[in-house]
Amino acid sequence: MHKSVLKKEVLEFLDPKTNENFIDATTGEAGHSLEILKKIQPSGKVLGIELDEKVYLKLKKQKIKNLIMVNNSFVNLEEIVKDKDFGPVSGILFDLGFLSWHIDESKKGFSFLKDEDLDMRYSSKTELTAKKIINLWNENKILEILEEYGEERFARTIANNIVKKRREEPIITTTQLAEVIKSSVPAWYRHKKIHPATKTFQALRITVNDELENIKKALPQALKILKSEGRLAIISFHSLEDRIVKRYFKEKAKEGLLKILTKRPIQTSREEIINNPRSRSAKLRAAIKI
Repeated sequence: MHKSVLKKEVLEFLDPKTNENFIDATTGEAGHSLEILKKIQPSGKVLGIELDEKVYLKLKKQKIKNLIMVNNSFVNLEEIVKDKDFGPVSGILFDLGFLSWHIDESKKGFSFLKDEDLDMRYSSKTELTAKKIINLWNENKILEILEEYGEERFARTIANNIVKKRREEPIITTTQLAEVIKSSVPAWYRHKKIHPATKTFQALRITVNDELENIKKALPQALKILKSEGRLAIISFHSLEDRIVKRYFKEKAKEGLLKILTKRPIQTSREEIINNPRSRSAKLRAAIKI
C-alpha cells in the first residue's frame, strides 16, 4: 500500500474549505485526494490526473464520490481543465514522487533490487524506454543524462562499461544493468548506504518520462488555472525537481504573481520517516496566487 507523504502539511497549506474545487495533478492511489475531499464536502470536487493506465483504472473502479478521474499527464493541465469544464480552482497539488506500486508491483523495472524488464515508463503510450536508452544511445548521450539527471560522480565509467557490455549482449533487465554499474564503481562506493545503481536508475526514469521538462511546462499552466488567492503545493523528491520549483516560485514572486508560503521547504518528520522510510527525501513548497 502506497503511503502519501506530508498529508497533514499539504492540508495545512492548501487549506481546503467546504464546496471548493481542487486538482490533484498526480493522483496515484488518491491518498491526498481523499483527505482533501473530506474537507470540501458536500459539493466540492477534486479533479484527479493520473498518467499510469493501470493505476488510473484501479482508482476509477473505486468510484469515489466527487473525484473526477482523468488518464492523462499534468503537462496537459490546461487542456484537461477546459475539457472537463472544471473550476473555479482553489488549489492544485503536485506530488512528484512515484508510487510504491511502481517499485513493488508494476514490473516495469523501476527497482534495481528486482529482476525485471528495463522499461521505466509511467504510460505505455511513451515510446522511449530505459532499454532503448541503454542499448541504442551513444556513450556521450548516456554520460550526459547520468551526469545531469543522476548527478552521478562515476558517470563516465558507467557509461563506458554499459557500451562495452552491450557489445557482448543486449542489456535488457534491471539486474544486468545493476551488475554493470556495480562493476564500474569503487568498492567503498558499493558499500555506501545508497545503492550504487540509485542515481543511474533515477537518471533513466527522469529521461524516459521527461519529468523535469514536464514540471517546467506544467507550473505556468497551474498558475493560470488557479483563481485569485488559490494555492499551489508541490512535493518533490530530489534536488533537480526542487530547484525548478524554487526558481519558479521566486521568479513569480518577484513579478508579483505569487506569495511564497514556505520560506524553506517543509520536510518529513522523524515520525513519518520511521513509518514510511520512502518519505525521507520529500520536500514541500507552497505558494498563493496574488
